[in-house]
Amino acid sequence: MPTQIHVIANQKGGVGKTTVAMNLGAVTYDVLVNPPALMREAAEAVGDPDSPVMVVSTDPQASSVWWSARVEKAGGLPFDFAQVEDPHDLRKLRRLGKAHIFVDTPGSLEDERILAAALDECDDVLVPMLPEPLAYDPTARTIDRVIAPRGIPYRVVVNAWDPRDGLPDLQQTAQYISKKRWPLCNTVVRRYKIHTRASAEGLVVTQYPKNRVAMEAREDFFRLALELGYGGAIPDGPSPAGVDTLLAQEA
Repeated sequence: MPTQIHVIANQKGGVGKTTVAMNLGAVTYDVLVNPPALMREAAEAVGDPDSPVMVVSTDPQASSVWWSARVEKAGGLPFDFAQVEDPHDLRKLRRLGKAHIFVDTPGSLEDERILAAALDECDDVLVPMLPEPLAYDPTARTIDRVIAPRGIPYRVVVNAWDPRDGLPDLQQTAQYISKKRWPLCNTVVRRYKIHTRASAEGLVVTQYPKNRVAMEAREDFFRLALELGYGGAIPDGPSPAGVDTLLAQEA
């Protein structure tokens, strides 16, 4: 199967692009390889060069570089990793024979040239969006001015929704996305403290402790990977944390 390059993009900072890229890489590796005991011991190189999955950072702030190094030191990074200074070099990475490459991009207007160059090399785009009004205009600018004019397939995923806040913000965001006619993932990635602490603790989502909260946090990323077709097919019917199910609760 040819390598698929997936860009994670939104010019609004703080929407969780790095979290989405790192955790999609982890669960996609798990779906494709399912290696319960294949975590490598810490080594000088970051990541597993033999993994069919790769995460690439094009962000000058390089938060995913720091995170991946901590994961490697703590217990082993399940996917290959690289920092790319020139996003046009992504075309060279296709020669590595990976199944999926997830590209973390900058979250600022100043680095639009980096995002544009990454989009020139990708197969599709995933746009994380927070369920709050402040995310609307920056996301619209990213999609309407940068992504959509290129004709690249893209989907929006609502990220970091806190169920304790109730449904109004989620409903309003889903209605806004529908009005804009953007393709929306049914999977909603819920906000958990364990996600925000994972980088400091050197963990990706497949390495979380085995408890109820961690299992729920993992479920969102597994369902998202399956919904997007990264190594499997999502089951028929609504997701237990899906947009359709949550919005139906209003009726």
